[in-house]
Amino acid sequence: MLKKNIAFIGSGAMAEAMIAGLIRQKLAKPEELSASGPRPERGEELKKKYGVNPFTDNSLAVHNADAVVLSVKPQRLTQVMKTLKGIRPDALVLSIIAGAGLHKISAGLKHNAVVRSMPNTPAQIGEGITVWTASSAVTEAQKELARAILSALGEEVFVEDENYLDMATALSGTGPAYVFLFMEALIDAGVHMGFPRRLAEQLVVQTLRGSIEYYRKVEYHPASLRNQVTSPGGTSAEALYYLEKAGFRTAISRSVWAAYQRSLELGKEKPIHIPEAHEEEEI
Repeated sequence: MLKKNIAFIGSGAMAEAMIAGLIRQKLAKPEELSASGPRPERGEELKKKYGVNPFTDNSLAVHNADAVVLSVKPQRLTQVMKTLKGIRPDALVLSIIAGAGLHKISAGLKHNAVVRSMPNTPAQIGEGITVWTASSAVTEAQKELARAILSALGEEVFVEDENYLDMATALSGTGPAYVFLFMEALIDAGVHMGFPRRLAEQLVVQTLRGSIEYYRKVEYHPASLRNQVTSPGGTSAEALYYLEKAGFRTAISRSVWAAYQRSLELGKEKPIHIPEAHEEEEI
């Protein structure tokens, strides 16, 4: 039990995931948690479901908080920071907002102890992975508090270099979207061949789940595992030939690069150049 008061500014899906995880893992009692948002009905929903304290006034929510979790949309951060008066000088501010750098948050709140993190969608069921970093003003005790809070979402990885956060946003933060699109494409291909959609979904989901678990168990390089199922002149070789011909790897690489650029733009950093096809080796 952390025995800390934690206030969530923004009461959306990720905030709820953290609240549920903290309570499930017995890291916090419901009465130690507060959730602030513009819709009173959402606050009442969280109160009924988890027993947390609902607020529509951000300043009241953070008044007695040991940790303040920023969980609003990136486009709303600047405006929301103006409403955050009264954060305790010894409190930890933990952001899960894409693209928002340590300096921006610290300057906007006039608060030095800031942790920046990037969780992903599976965090909503406690199976996510979160990359995080901390400002120099964050104490070891506050780092342990941040680690405990983020562990409610799944695995957590601390990095010293803040630049890794924008990279993580593009790779693991946005990553589930790539996986879901791939799943959708495989399911649609199965339906196109003649499978009932429910059966196509079952085949694809278990294929992905089994492939990941097999990779985790044997710990071979993905290329080695791919070679295991690619017989000369076989069906896998034929399918992979068309994926390579269609630029599958290049499309993935460029999509991640584009997400990385967008993360920098959200943080109001200088946008970076997305290479054209003939410049791919420079990536």
